[in-house]
Amino acid sequence: MNVVVDTNIALDLLLFDDPASRPLADALAAGRLRWLATDAMRAEFERVLGYPPMLARRERDGRNAVALLGAFDARVVPAEAATRAPCRCADPDDQIFIDLAVAHRALLLSKDRAVLAMARRLALLGVAVRPAISSRAAA
Repeated sequence: MNVVVDTNIALDLLLFDDPASRPLADALAAGRLRWLATDAMRAEFERVLGYPPMLARRERDGRNAVALLGAFDARVVPAEAATRAPCRCADPDDQIFIDLAVAHRALLLSKDRAVLAMARRLALLGVAVRPAISSRAAA
């Protein structure tokens, strides 16, 4: 199954080691999920890693951006940028995730309110939107 992971979920997984992201990590490692990402998504992840709160966290944990980008690259399946989906997100920064998820009918993982508010419309396009995946769903 294909999954599109927004930047906040990627940070939970790769920087914060959030326990809620463990099922996602396990499913990716086992090959049960394929994380699709475009160059623009990688660029956004890289940009966000430089934000002051992320920089402070990285420094506190002794983690550098190069290693985190390497972890991102090791987990994702590169994908071409998708054409615009028929529905628009109130947050234009999230549109790339929606477009890719719709193009591949992928599970979309996001905690962003604007994305979660689109869950019904996206379901009509074959996209499930979740803030996380459960251990049971990742199995």
